Amino acid sequence: MARMTAARAAVEILKREGVTDAFGVPGAAINPFYAALKDSGGITHTLARHVEGASHMAEGYTRARPENIGVCVGTSGPAGTDMITGLYSATGDSVPILCVTGQAPTAVIHKEDFQAVDIAAIARPVTKMAMTVLEAAQVPGVFQQAFHLMRSGRPGPVLIDLPIDVQQTEIEFDPDTYEPLPVHKPAASRAQIEKALGMLNAAERPLIVAGGGVINADASELLVQFAELTGTPVVPTLMGWGALPDDHELNAGMVGLQTSHRYGNATFLEADFVLGIGNRWANRHTGRLDVYTAGRTFVHVDIEPTQIGRIFAPDYGIASDARAALELFVRVAKEHRAEGGLPDRSAWAAAAQEKRATLQRRTHFDDVPIKPQRVYEEMNRAFGPETRYVSAIGLSQIAGAQMLHVHRPRHWINCGQAGPLGWTVPAALGVARADPGAQVVALSGDYDFQFMLEELAVGAQHKIPYIHVLVNNSYLGLIRQAQRAFDIDFQVSLEFENINAPELGVYGVDHVRVTEGLGCKAIRVTDPGELGAALERAKELAAEHRVPVVVEAVLERVTDIAMSTTNDIGDVVEFEETATEPWHAPTSIRTLKV
Repeated sequence: MARMTAARAAVEILKREGVTDAFGVPGAAINPFYAALKDSGGITHTLARHVEGASHMAEGYTRARPENIGVCVGTSGPAGTDMITGLYSATGDSVPILCVTGQAPTAVIHKEDFQAVDIAAIARPVTKMAMTVLEAAQVPGVFQQAFHLMRSGRPGPVLIDLPIDVQQTEIEFDPDTYEPLPVHKPAASRAQIEKALGMLNAAERPLIVAGGGVINADASELLVQFAELTGTPVVPTLMGWGALPDDHELNAGMVGLQTSHRYGNATFLEADFVLGIGNRWANRHTGRLDVYTAGRTFVHVDIEPTQIGRIFAPDYGIASDARAALELFVRVAKEHRAEGGLPDRSAWAAAAQEKRATLQRRTHFDDVPIKPQRVYEEMNRAFGPETRYVSAIGLSQIAGAQMLHVHRPRHWINCGQAGPLGWTVPAALGVARADPGAQVVALSGDYDFQFMLEELAVGAQHKIPYIHVLVNNSYLGLIRQAQRAFDIDFQVSLEFENINAPELGVYGVDHVRVTEGLGCKAIRVTDPGELGAALERAKELAAEHRVPVVVEAVLERVTDIAMSTTNDIGDVVEFEETATEPWHAPTSIRTLKV
């Protein structure tokens, strides 16, 4: 039997579980693990500038490809607490990441030793498992269990805390005979699928709501196949965006209070049946439940049994992995079609597309300062279906979701439930690390950008290129818009006159100089007519220098983006004029029908 340190055994297990990349920051209490990483080889480590950044890099890395599990590593004390935000974000969005932390020696953990904190207790509410390993012989089993839990049922993160003496203790471990534990995922039965399909067939105006669980299960092709077999229009959630291409004839658009389309909400409000697959019924999707559920029958398919009925009681619930359910849905639907048992949905599907052609928002404005809608129009022109978009939260993300186009799964990577500011830069680096050949485009407002902009240096150091579209209005735009309800505009303006850059006026931070100071490239745009050229130049700079390239669009200070002010998806306020001529929305999926 081979003898090795527990830290080396942990690294060997990571490799045998398919880990090829890790993100982190070394420190005294985790150095034995780093020594094992170096000696073992086979895992590329990306040095972050902030440990929270490492956790978001791991999130982006996981979400870029099926079967990926991002690993983030940090020392004891504040490194673990810094990663709590990443763990919360990951658990909210069902993203498996593994957080490995160092810890004080076992004998002094409870003696107020330097940087000794009960990180397992802190992390437990936002993980599937959080454990401080006190016996070195347990390390292989704990890591094996961690991967089993992350992949089984609803995916999610795990934290393993390793005291320094545990890491250094030698144990018996044979990596050559190590095997991952079998993954458990609930699967729908034939009877359940027959019943759900029967309910769909009985409806006149059915919809499928496709959530992030469809993408997590790598089941997007099955979703498209099932929708086409039954002729049922599909509403992707924000986390499920890309499961069905935006230009598909059965894509009905997104529904919700904020990240929604006019036509998506209008079609949903006419529906009489909704089949939700792998979705949470998140409150910014549903809004008021009495409005959302009125007059509609619901079937909910979710991998987590306790998720069914959590928000509202569906008429029928099925605990199942989305892929397992959709495989059966396709098989049974094919049988029904062969028997002539599927209703003709062509008129209903056509009505949804008619709304897409008539209920559009205007994107083309020539105003200076730039209106944000024009930025997304130019992004649609510059970036094709292969683009992987990464975004966090705020008016930039909301408007981007209303106006950009996504055609493939895992090509809209967005923190949904937690929405931490600063997520975008490190997550984009994780995505680019996972898919080095991809065109990765991040989108954020100035405040999100400023939260963790130091991580741009990671892209410069490790040659991780991507394009970051920064829309700058020097405001906390979403919070300012929310404060309208309180008739205040308080502590949300970021404006100041920068004594080192008077040419910026009141826009304050010189993002170009900061970006360049971190070893990256940046372009500032103040004229909407120059946006297209700037985006093309950014592509050239990223390819030439292999670093992040920031394109800053200097926006008008105040823009209110369409959203509901009454928590009602039937009452979304269009603060800007809507499209009434085809040239008002030149990059829309459907040419505006006047």
